[in-house]
Amino acid sequence: MKEIKITDIEGVKVGHAQDFEGATGCTVILCEKGAWAGVDVRGGGPASRETELLKPINMVEQIHAVMLSGGSAYGLDAGSGAMAYLEENNAGFDVGVGVVPIVCGASLFDLVVGDPKCRPDKAMGYEACKNAGSGPVAEGNVGAGTGASVGKFQGVANMMKSGLGTYAVQLGSLQVGAVVAVNALGDVVDIDTGKRIAGLLNDEKTALANTEEAMYAQYAEDKNVFSGNTTIGCVVTNAKLTKTQANKLASIAHNGFARAIRPVHTMADGDTIFVLATGEVDAMPDAVGALATEVMARAINRAVRMAEPAYGLKSAKDFESDHNETDQ
Repeated sequence: MKEIKITDIEGVKVGHAQDFEGATGCTVILCEKGAWAGVDVRGGGPASRETELLKPINMVEQIHAVMLSGGSAYGLDAGSGAMAYLEENNAGFDVGVGVVPIVCGASLFDLVVGDPKCRPDKAMGYEACKNAGSGPVAEGNVGAGTGASVGKFQGVANMMKSGLGTYAVQLGSLQVGAVVAVNALGDVVDIDTGKRIAGLLNDEKTALANTEEAMYAQYAEDKNVFSGNTTIGCVVTNAKLTKTQANKLASIAHNGFARAIRPVHTMADGDTIFVLATGEVDAMPDAVGALATEVMARAINRAVRMAEPAYGLKSAKDFESDHNETDQ
């Protein structure tokens, strides 16, 4: 098994657009020829677009893009930009009088980081599509990760900067990759060592604290932890999957969230994973699921490690060199 770029998967393009001053952005995963798709939404605060049509009982089998964005529910407007771009390129579901591009999406809550009135819109979504390509994908403070943060149980003062990450592998002819914007209420741990690498800071901001322990200590309080946080991502593979299998794979891939984020799927998170399968290679679905879990967990680790300190927030880069991580 070797590491590859997620855009090495034929037919897949990834693009970002962002407003660095406003601290928000969006990331699009384009499959202009169509891909079999599924989704699994967890946590108690989702903001999502066109997830209902991905249920196996509904008609549409393939979609043409997944849009990940900041801006909370306002950011769902970025998907309209992808629709406009795809229609211009004659990519979509043929309805006889033209095409209807199928664009699914999810948004994370980043309004407390920068300008809360700055949100991804149709124009930004269109720009992300124009920027999409098959080369290396920028990570960290870009796209949907521009305003992402983690460790928010104690509020803005104790949280850290996060970002967007990718990771992909090839096993024989099978390719599986993940792209994820990490904006969790909880902490992120190194999946190999179990040490916390980003999340809740202590009051002195000199080391990482422990969100789970903080929750246990305050279990009786009715605590307001913003109106939404949310880690959103997409698994892409060249495997042949049915729509039903793609939905099951999205569910399995949430194990990658559980490996890397603690706690995960809280009532203040709207954690969402999409799956896109281009249908080129025969593969055992369980093997694809195991690889999806692995690449998602490693993409989460990359998202926080590639993030730069910004907007007054420290990042993992401020601590890992000093070995200030705490044990799990």
